[in-house]
Amino acid sequence: MRILALLVLLATTALAQDLGKKAPPQREAIALVHATIHTVSGETHAPGYLLFDKGRIVEVGAGSREFPEGVRVVDGTGLHAYPGFIAANTQLGITEIGAVRASRDFNEVGGVTPEVRAAIAVNPDSTLLPVARSNGVLAAAVFPSGGTIPGRASVLRLEGWTWEEMALRDDAGLVVQWPLARPIRARWMSRSEEEQVEAMRKGLERIQEIFARAEAYRDARAADAALPVDIRLEAMLRVLPGRGGASPAPLPVFFQAQEYDQIVSAVSFAAARGLRAVIVGGRDAPLCADLLKRHDVGVILQGTIVLPRRADSDYDEPFRLPARLQAAGVRWCLTSGEEPAHERNLPYSAALAVAHGLDRETAIRSITLSVAELLGVAGDLGSLEPGKSATLFLCDGDPLEIPTRVVRAFIEGREVDLSNKQTVLYEKYREKYRQAGLLR
Repeated sequence: MRILALLVLLATTALAQDLGKKAPPQREAIALVHATIHTVSGETHAPGYLLFDKGRIVEVGAGSREFPEGVRVVDGTGLHAYPGFIAANTQLGITEIGAVRASRDFNEVGGVTPEVRAAIAVNPDSTLLPVARSNGVLAAAVFPSGGTIPGRASVLRLEGWTWEEMALRDDAGLVVQWPLARPIRARWMSRSEEEQVEAMRKGLERIQEIFARAEAYRDARAADAALPVDIRLEAMLRVLPGRGGASPAPLPVFFQAQEYDQIVSAVSFAAARGLRAVIVGGRDAPLCADLLKRHDVGVILQGTIVLPRRADSDYDEPFRLPARLQAAGVRWCLTSGEEPAHERNLPYSAALAVAHGLDRETAIRSITLSVAELLGVAGDLGSLEPGKSATLFLCDGDPLEIPTRVVRAFIEGREVDLSNKQTVLYEKYREKYRQAGLLR
C-alpha cells in the first residue's frame, strides 16, 4: 500500500508540470509601433512606439518613426502596451496542489528561519505560472509563510529554465508575522483568552530576541571579522542599519499585520530600530495613516475581493480601502488576495477598487510601478521607460476589463508563450465538437 501511495503521489506531481518551452534570449531589436503606449510613470502615447533591445527598453515616444534595417517591427494597431503586472505577496511557484504536501514548499521547518529564501524553492515548471502570464502577470514577489519569521521574499520573472534565471532579486527583504495585539473572541476560536495572550507575548519576545541577537552579531562582526559566521544572523544583517545607525537599512522588513494595534506596534518596533518597514495586509491602515506617513511606511493591501472584517462594517469597505489610502496620502500597492492558482485575477482586484472611487490610472499603477517601488525593483520593473526591463504585454482593450485579451507578452525582451494548460484543454475539446460537426 505504501508503494502504491508513493506512485500515486509521484504521478500527481508529474502531472502538475508545465511542458512548454522557455523563450530564448532576445536576439534582435524589436519595435512596437502604432500601439497605445501606457508608460504608467508618465504620458500615454496614443499612438506611440516602443523600441527594446537586449532585454532593455531603448526608446519610447509618441507618433511613429522609421527604424533601421535589422529591427523587427511589430504592428500594434488597435492594441495597448502596458508594463507587466507584478503579483505581490504570492506563493506562485512554491505551491502547486493543495492536497499534495510535496508540492507545497512555502513553510520551512522551525518558527524563525530568516536564512530561507523563497526563490530557491520555486518550481520553474509550475503549471500556475503560464496561467498568470496569460493575463499580463509577468513578475511576482514570492513570500514564504509559516512561523514568526518564515524567511525572505524574492522577486521573480515568471519565466525561465531555473530559479536563478527567474530571480530578479532573490533577497527582497525579510518577512515577519507580527503577533496579534488582542485576543480573538469569535465562536470558532478554541483557545482561551489567557492562552492567546500568552502566545502573543511569546511571539513578540521571539521577534525582539532575534533582532537583538542580530544587532549584537552585527556589532561584534564589525569589531572582529574573524568571528565565526552564523548563517541565521548573517541573513538578518541585510535589513539592519549600519553600526550605530549611521547607514540606512538596505532591504525592507515586510511586517504582516492587519489590525490597527498590530500595525501601530510593528511600525513603532521598526522606527525604534531604524528598519525600513512595509506593512503587508493593512486592513486597518487608514486608521493609522498619519503614523504610516510620518515614518514613510508603505502598505501592500491584501486584495479587494474579500468580506468585511466586522459585522457592523459597510459591505463595500474592502472595495473602498484603496481609495481611502490614496486619499490619505499613504504609499501603497495592491495584491490579488487570491490563491496562487487564481493570481491571473490581479487586474480585477484593481478594477473593483476603480468601481468604488479609485482613479483608473492609480489602479494600474497599484499593480505595476507602486509594487516595484515598495519591493525596491522600480529601476527594472513597473513602467515603460528607457533603461528599464522590456517586461510588457500587448492587449486588445482595457486590462481591467474581463473580456480584454492579452495577445503578446515579453519578459526581458523575450517573447513568451501565452498558452497554458487551460488553453490546451480548450482547443482539445473544441476539436471534439468540430469532429462531430457542431463547430466550424
